[in-house]
Amino acid sequence: MSRGGSGRLLRAEWTKFRTVRGWVLGLAVATLVIVTLGLVAASGSHTSCGGPNDVCPTAPVGPGGEAVDDHFYFVHRSLTGDGSITARVSSMTGHIRKPDVTPGVRNEVDGVVPWAKAGVIVKDGTRQGSTYAAMMVTGGHGARMQYDFTQDIAGRPGGVSNDSPRWLRLTRSGKELTGYESVDGRRWTTVGTARLAGLPDTVQVGLFVASPGDLTVKQADFGGSIQQIRFTEAIADFDQVAVEGRTSGGAWERDDIGVTMEPDGSTPHHPGGFAQSGDTYTVTGVGDIGPTGDGLRIESTLSGLPAGLVGVIVIAVMFVTAEYRRGLIRTSLLAGPRRGRVLAAKATVIGAVTFVAGLAAAGIVVVAGTRILRSNGNPVLPVSTFTELRVIAGVAVLAAVAAVLAFALGALFRNSAAAVTAAVAVIVVPHVLATTSILPVGAAQWLLRLTPAAGFAVQQSIPEYPHVIAYYAPSAGYYPLAPWAGLAVFCAYAALALGLAVVRIRRRDA
Repeated sequence: MSRGGSGRLLRAEWTKFRTVRGWVLGLAVATLVIVTLGLVAASGSHTSCGGPNDVCPTAPVGPGGEAVDDHFYFVHRSLTGDGSITARVSSMTGHIRKPDVTPGVRNEVDGVVPWAKAGVIVKDGTRQGSTYAAMMVTGGHGARMQYDFTQDIAGRPGGVSNDSPRWLRLTRSGKELTGYESVDGRRWTTVGTARLAGLPDTVQVGLFVASPGDLTVKQADFGGSIQQIRFTEAIADFDQVAVEGRTSGGAWERDDIGVTMEPDGSTPHHPGGFAQSGDTYTVTGVGDIGPTGDGLRIESTLSGLPAGLVGVIVIAVMFVTAEYRRGLIRTSLLAGPRRGRVLAAKATVIGAVTFVAGLAAAGIVVVAGTRILRSNGNPVLPVSTFTELRVIAGVAVLAAVAAVLAFALGALFRNSAAAVTAAVAVIVVPHVLATTSILPVGAAQWLLRLTPAAGFAVQQSIPEYPHVIAYYAPSAGYYPLAPWAGLAVFCAYAALALGLAVVRIRRRDA
């Protein structure tokens, strides 16, 4: 058949869809469900932190626009122009608060968490969220170079002790920072290089220590979990500290970055600290330096998406089964004898109209819902404009692929009830089971890898960061596949179902 023939098929299928008021109305209702449920949920979400106007404080924003945790103890001097800082870390110890064994008796054990950090850093002042680069040793992940919160480069594995100290060095040349490590202070290994576009001429350079909370997760017998993050602190000894370049000199300045004072102006409950004994510096720190996932996300406004997809599935199935039920499929096949192209035209039309409806629904609910959440005092994690558009467009593609898969199942089963049930069972049900803490985390993750519900990953706006301690589970909004990878799995299922439908219609009478 010519291209013109394909065009006539598309126009014919579009005419069928738009002239059946029930289908148009059904798709409109599905769109309205997504928007309404999302906005109602956003309107009902209120947070009060007891601050000014009862608005919860928002997290600092890093150079890339992401919400960050920027909380550590900083011993520093100013550095103007190029230069370097070198230090030996000879010890790294700490304390971890564990669940109390005896009620009322504090259970605190010696040790450091795997992502406790101690090292040298160059930072644009002491403002939270400002650009930085750091060379460090960690409690359980060896030496690392990290910069601008999201970037992490692995160095030599292993810990640090009096018998096995680690030398660290960070050099600055213009906007470029290079991290080095050494086991003897003579032979140096380059770990990584970072170019910090926003770095000013005068920066703060010095020693730092941070220690994120100890995350424990208790799994329930029938799915679900209880997460607790308990206090930790790290204590590091530095010596052989040398700063080269134009520095402020004099005594080291000290700042507990990110610490909030008590309402009465007193010292916080768990402050960091600094002590000097000769040429040895002992720095105590709590907190973390990295992205944070604490807060609501823009995809939380999409709570009505599963219900809306049920409506999309019903319309997509009826778009093909109605013709079988009424015997009109024979007319369609007479108009287009190449049966595969007839199904392709139908799938294209239902996918296209659903994409437009999904784009409108996601665009309205994500933008308006996020504003409502913030106006209600909720801290909503910031994302880039690109990420927001990716979520909106991704949801539209998700809806379109769901429609094509449901249509293909309708063409395979030729029965509305069976096709709708099958489509809901493979698209919506796995997502609900995986994200509502019904299943253990491992089972939920496999469900979102192997079923068409993998496509829901496209709505995830905050990625998983390996160097940040968090509960990375579907119920917390983290999917096991990357957004487009999950959508690719969904598309593969839709393509397979559509291919099988084409094979069946070619081999059997309509």
